[in-house]
Amino acid sequence: MRKTRIPPSPLPQVAGIDPVRLRLPADREGRWPDLGSYLTERYAGTRGAASVPRLLAAGRILGAGGRVLRAGDPYEPHSYLWFHRDMDPEPVVPFPIGVVHRDAHLLVVDKPHFLATTPRGSHIVQTALARLRAELDLPELSPAHRLDRLTAGLVMFSIRPQDRGAYQQLFAERRVRKEYEALAVHDPAVELPRTVRSRIEKVRGVIGASEVPGEPNAESTVELTAARGGLGRYRLTPHTGRTHQLRVHMNALGLPILGDPVYPQITDPAPDDFRRPLQLLARTLAFTDPVTGAVHRFESSLRLTAWDDRAAWEAGPGGTAPDAASG
Repeated sequence: MRKTRIPPSPLPQVAGIDPVRLRLPADREGRWPDLGSYLTERYAGTRGAASVPRLLAAGRILGAGGRVLRAGDPYEPHSYLWFHRDMDPEPVVPFPIGVVHRDAHLLVVDKPHFLATTPRGSHIVQTALARLRAELDLPELSPAHRLDRLTAGLVMFSIRPQDRGAYQQLFAERRVRKEYEALAVHDPAVELPRTVRSRIEKVRGVIGASEVPGEPNAESTVELTAARGGLGRYRLTPHTGRTHQLRVHMNALGLPILGDPVYPQITDPAPDDFRRPLQLLARTLAFTDPVTGAVHRFESSLRLTAWDDRAAWEAGPGGTAPDAASG
């Protein structure tokens, strides 16, 4: 069966965000006499229900070649259309993204706390992917993996679409050595180093993940590297990639990471509250580049500021700062 060719988008990215692309389904029963009736039914009960008529009336829904589509246009099965959603205002994350490495294939950056890696939910424009596409003029940039919004540190992106699969496969096959740094209370009674193994499950719609009985699916090595003033600095090495894995395992040891708004207790700070960020940093990434064959070891140029001045960290804003020694 011959693959259908997708026409090029008639709309450019806006603030690093691609337009929505829809392919209209077959309509053997003649349910939709025109385009407006189909879109009304498709988006009924969603956030887009109110915006679709507005987009059509404003000429903001386009067909192949840039043809403006209207509500009364005939329904054309298997045709494509494009539009940009109306996006709600987002709190601006007021921290820069530092470029650690860039070549023709690979981009490695230092993501600040509070910035999501990719668009999802209420975080669309204020994401590392959208901002980097716009700031670096790299419209085809795509993530090789993801880092929690509340975690700072190293994130990898593929610059060319043809390289995306190779870099993503590195993480899927666990061929990247990752080390994290975390700050938490120091409890001499907790014997370290140790490897923590448990079964972690994350239920959709529930903020936190939980350890449950069953075959372990999450493994992390926890080491204490320094301690002072009742605070410990920990090196965390994840051997699997479950949601919130390091945060769950540290909490299970009785060492919840400083500034964690979920473990052990949900505090639900406001979206624009950038005080007391989670003291967790993706410190290093090491791997053999699947495209160039180069052996890479990247280290974050950020540091967790609560280690140097816990009082200043508690006062906020911030949580990571440039580290002159490693930058």
